[in-house]
Amino acid sequence: MLKATNIVKSYNGKVALKDVSFEVSKGEIFCLLGQNGAGKTTTINIFLGFIKKDSGQAFIGDKEVGIDDTNQLTAYIPETVQLYGNLSGIENLDFFSRLAGFKYTTPELEAFLAKTGLQSDAQHQRLASYSKGMRQKVGIAVALAKNAEVIFMDEPTSGLDPKATSEFTKICKELAEMGKVIFMATHDIFNAVELGTTIGIMKEGVLAQRLNANEIDAGQLNQLYLETI
Repeated sequence: MLKATNIVKSYNGKVALKDVSFEVSKGEIFCLLGQNGAGKTTTINIFLGFIKKDSGQAFIGDKEVGIDDTNQLTAYIPETVQLYGNLSGIENLDFFSRLAGFKYTTPELEAFLAKTGLQSDAQHQRLASYSKGMRQKVGIAVALAKNAEVIFMDEPTSGLDPKATSEFTKICKELAEMGKVIFMATHDIFNAVELGTTIGIMKEGVLAQRLNANEIDAGQLNQLYLETI
C-alpha cells in the first residue's frame, strides 16, 4: 500500500534522505524512530506531497505521489492537530469532511467520533476545551470520514499521559484491523514496540534498520537504537 524506491532529498546541499526504500502493507503499523533531523518528517512530507523529492519514487497503492492524485488516499495527524478552537468537535469534523468532498448527517458524524472513543458529551463542546488526546481523536475521526487508506502521524504520543497513550494505541490497532496503514514518526521506543508491527530506525537520512516488532522487546530495541544512531 505504501512504497518508497530510492528516494533522495537534499536541502541546500545537505542530504536529508539518501536512497530510502521500503514497503508497507495493508494493516501494518510502521513506527519510524530516529533522532531529530534523521529524515522521519521529510519522509512523511514527501508522501503527503508537501515537499518534492529530488529523485526516486513514492507510491500510495498504485498511484505515484507527485504524478497522480493521492490526497484522497491519505490523512495526516501532526504532533499538534490543527483544528478550530471556536468550533465543537463535531463541527470541526463536519468542516474537514466537507473539504474532502464528503457530506454526512449529524448521527453519522457522531458515529465517527464515537468510534475513536470521544465521549458523547464532549462531541458538541468547543475544541478549545479539549485535551491533546481528545484533539487527536477528532483528527482520527477526520481520517475515518475521509476513508483514508494511509494515515501518517508525526510524534502522536508526545505530551500524552499514560491513559491517553493507551487509548491511542487501542484506536490505532483497531484501524490496522480495518486494513488501514499507519505510518508514524516517533521517539517513543516503548510505544513503538507495543503498537507497531514494523519498526524502522533512521540515521542521517538512511533507513538503517527495519525490524519485526514481534521479534524484539523494548529493552533490546533501546539498545539497538543507541548502537545505530
